[in-house]
Amino acid sequence: MQFLCISSLQSLTMQSSLVLSPLPAFIPPLKTTAFRRIRPPSAVAAPPLTTNIRQAVTHSMPPEKVDIFKSLESWAAESVLPLLKPVDQCWQPTEFLPTSSQPFDQFTDEVRALRDRSSDLLDDYFVVLVGDMITEDALPTYQTMINTLDGVRDETGASPNPWAMWTRAWTAEENRHGDLLRTYLYLSGRVDMKMIERTVQYLIGSGMDPGTENNPYLGFVYTSFQERATFVSHGNTARLAKDGGDPVLARICGTIASDEKRHENAYVKIVEKLLEVDPTGAMMAIADMMRKKITMPAHLMYDGQDPSLFEHFSAVAQRLGVYTVDDYADILEYLIGRWKLEKMEGLTGEGRRAQEFVCGLAPRIRKLQERADERAKKMGPRGVKFSWIFNKEVRV
Repeated sequence: MQFLCISSLQSLTMQSSLVLSPLPAFIPPLKTTAFRRIRPPSAVAAPPLTTNIRQAVTHSMPPEKVDIFKSLESWAAESVLPLLKPVDQCWQPTEFLPTSSQPFDQFTDEVRALRDRSSDLLDDYFVVLVGDMITEDALPTYQTMINTLDGVRDETGASPNPWAMWTRAWTAEENRHGDLLRTYLYLSGRVDMKMIERTVQYLIGSGMDPGTENNPYLGFVYTSFQERATFVSHGNTARLAKDGGDPVLARICGTIASDEKRHENAYVKIVEKLLEVDPTGAMMAIADMMRKKITMPAHLMYDGQDPSLFEHFSAVAQRLGVYTVDDYADILEYLIGRWKLEKMEGLTGEGRRAQEFVCGLAPRIRKLQERADERAKKMGPRGVKFSWIFNKEVRV
């Protein structure tokens, strides 16, 4: 995800592709800039953008607004930190997996049972599950990104500041997700773990560029949307696992989704508070992020073979109904309602224009996606080989 304006519609690039042509974006004053070429993200996370050279903005939040986050430290300690769970009350990956410390025969029986349950799940499903696992496993990148945000970063690595404490503990809770999914996939025997591990290494090495510009207003809008997106995605993989005959995997994905929902609630509360103390600033941040689109954090995914791996993975997720453009619009509408954006008053002229843009965006997304779907039907399906499943071909 980036901060930029999209000035024209782009033709459909995949079965699920879509592009918006939004109003001109508000670009905060620049402090440090750089230029780089960005690959277009997939429609499953957001409508794809045109590939272009764009300006990267850093430290866009006015210095005086750092004081807002300083003033909210006590509030964060009272309202955000309690949404974390004590470690001794958290589930751990081993609770869902064969117990390796038991006698060998019993352990192998449990592994065999896991493989039997997963045997009827489609290759398409494993593509999506692997993509979700890789996204979760690139956690070091996400903690790094949050620690680039001015006013809330962990200045020492073990700071007692409530913002820093949240980031570390959030990371610790999230860390279990990738551990659990990776071990399940390894034991299933359905996937090529070496190619998956290679993809994870590439992804962490590539990082992510969500366009948050070291600005916590933008960063917390991104995480609010993204945590709900992962809640939706894991919830749908749970549903498909249950339908496919693997109730244990369904419980795994559902448990992860529950964590994501709790984390979503924390980030949504932060933006809610920013809308209270700085209505125009927060509203313009929401509009800015939505103009540039919210992309999945794994948008730089690569396995050493497929330069369009993220787009192909996203197309499969769209087709299976795991995470779709309709989900994207649903999340936007949910946040508009949760933050009561349509009813906000006391905004400046810029704030009102941002409000109008955000509140009118979801119907535009749905309408444009309908047109893209019509074009996709005329193109017909095609197959793509995924290294994660031993180069088997899957329809995208």
